[in-house]
Amino acid sequence: MLWYFKALGRRKLVEFIILVVFAAFFMGPLLNLLILAFTGKWQYPAPIPQSWSLDWWKFVLSNQEVVKSISLSFMIATVVTAFSIILCIPAAYAFARIRFPLSRIFLFSFLLTHAFPKMGLYVSIAVLFYKLGLMNTFLGVVLIHIVNTLMYMTWIPSAAFRNVHKAQEESARDVGASPFRVFWSITFPMALPGITVASIFTFLSSLDEAQGTYLVGIPDFRTMPVVMYSIISDYPSTAGAVFSIILTLPTIILLVAAQRFVSADVMSSGFQMK
Repeated sequence: MLWYFKALGRRKLVEFIILVVFAAFFMGPLLNLLILAFTGKWQYPAPIPQSWSLDWWKFVLSNQEVVKSISLSFMIATVVTAFSIILCIPAAYAFARIRFPLSRIFLFSFLLTHAFPKMGLYVSIAVLFYKLGLMNTFLGVVLIHIVNTLMYMTWIPSAAFRNVHKAQEESARDVGASPFRVFWSITFPMALPGITVASIFTFLSSLDEAQGTYLVGIPDFRTMPVVMYSIISDYPSTAGAVFSIILTLPTIILLVAAQRFVSADVMSSGFQMK
């Protein structure tokens, strides 16, 4: 083993150590969470659990409030993603293809929802929602989630539309294709990877939204992140670990399923202002 490390050289050895530290830093908490979720008894100073159990899984999955929060979270995330696509994709196409006064400023304004502390922004919106009668309503919760996803659904699709070469669209127009046919057959399929990435991040962002939902939707609309607060405070850490895995699992599944769309090139081009 010592001979192997000497053969690697000092530089490779340092890179290997940095990689191991990096992996332990990110994977360590997740591994601890996974072990804790299946723990029956784990007391200090034991390095590993003294017993294993599925009791807290049964407790969490049999809790009607938890089951309701899971279905509500997925329903809200689906509606938010659909509404975001309907509202933002035409705007993204306009930012990419139409030159109009202050277009860069308008596009930049979609970043402002992520430029300030979220709670201060949500409180300001809640005051407006209170006047409009949107507090503790499904529409109010959906709108507060959409505010948080506008950046994904404008910047990334806008970059995707910009990357479609106009020569390909012009070639289709030259052979008699209508503008709608060109968009549907040429532009949209080539921009689809970027739109897919934006939709995934929109869905996951809505699924994880807690502060806005808590402020606008309580007491009738309790999504998974909101219910998780009460589980962590009222029950042992094992129950919180179980619920954390349930909350994290959709993120992992969606990102693995969309791995061929989520790339560094797509992400970096989505945040370039041209």
